[in-house]
Amino acid sequence: MPRLIFLNRFFHPDHSATSQLLTDLTFHLAKTGVAVHVFTSRQVYDDPNAILPSQDFLQGVRVIRVWTTRFGRQNLLGRTFDYLTFYFSAAWSLFVLLKPGDIVVAKTDPPLISVVAAMVAKSRGAKLINWIQDLFPEVAGALGVGGINGVEGLLRSVRNWSLRTAYKNVAIGDGMAKRLAGEGIKPDAIQVIHNWADGCVIQPVDRDKNDLRREWHIQDRFVVGYSGNIGRAHEFDTILDAAEKLKSDANIIFLFIGGGAQRDRIVEEARRRGLDNIMFKPYQPREQLTLSLTVPDVHLISLQPSLEGLIVPSKFYGIAAAGRPTIFLGDRDGEISTILRETGSGYTVSIGDSVGLANRIQGMLRNNNETLNMGTRARLVFDQRFDQRHAFAAWEELLHQASASP
Repeated sequence: MPRLIFLNRFFHPDHSATSQLLTDLTFHLAKTGVAVHVFTSRQVYDDPNAILPSQDFLQGVRVIRVWTTRFGRQNLLGRTFDYLTFYFSAAWSLFVLLKPGDIVVAKTDPPLISVVAAMVAKSRGAKLINWIQDLFPEVAGALGVGGINGVEGLLRSVRNWSLRTAYKNVAIGDGMAKRLAGEGIKPDAIQVIHNWADGCVIQPVDRDKNDLRREWHIQDRFVVGYSGNIGRAHEFDTILDAAEKLKSDANIIFLFIGGGAQRDRIVEEARRRGLDNIMFKPYQPREQLTLSLTVPDVHLISLQPSLEGLIVPSKFYGIAAAGRPTIFLGDRDGEISTILRETGSGYTVSIGDSVGLANRIQGMLRNNNETLNMGTRARLVFDQRFDQRHAFAAWEELLHQASASP
């Protein structure tokens, strides 16, 4: 197989979602004897002052960390400079390294990196595979991000050119694949490979044997959990309203684990409303995932309906691996809703329906056996479809096809 060159702004030891997925895949491929390079930045996702070494060799993967500015995520202008400097540094390094027949796999951080990768790959006779985690600029438009008004159409046209140039575009869900087809990308240039969790690392743990439940003094409560990014793509007012309706029920507690753009607002809103039935914890270490994901009796996932098909909440895979059911807040015909409905591993509640959410939670508390059965079904469908071994096998097959094609 020819050399594989992966392109993404973050990589190990960074712990952001795109970094972890890329780390999992590249470390696995390197173990099979493939020559793997990763072009990334020297930054850490949540610490702009951290500086990683410019070159590294990690578990068989050659890591090349290019120079960028380090303004971080605190303001749009600084983030834009970080993006631009990564584009230029990565483009030059790619141009120097690439040889005809090499395969470039470009993720979607920073936005439109596929355009840079397409131009360099085309000029050097390399093949391009786009690994699409979200669709920009549509996501920015749906979230009302400033700075793209009037140019969104141009950005989509340039982005679509880079997708049409690619050998294959990997979407992480069926809804995203449909979106790509709607942009004029040929069906044979689109392949769905879901994101994943490691079912050997994340295992179901009985609530009575979970040390974190004891440490946090919630071992006797019915825990409704939200774990992961508390970001702008997600909706939380429905959850807050449901918590307010249930605050007199001493058996139920809401648990937020993680951080993000909306965390401070939610903490303040819970304080203002006097919601003592909401607990907040920071991100837990990755080696603690089995315990942190099995603290809740049921997990919440939310996604703004306008973002359906543009983003797939990857937290679902870890929840399913932990053997816990999900209540999804969002589009009833969306990616996660469809999986829950087809597999009987959870429910969907429309955003704004706080009464329906509160009723679902109370119903799951009363009918504990069915709640446990939904968790069992979640783990079963995870083993059948979403464990990392399925994704790795799909990626290996795709890369072998790419290497054999003219």
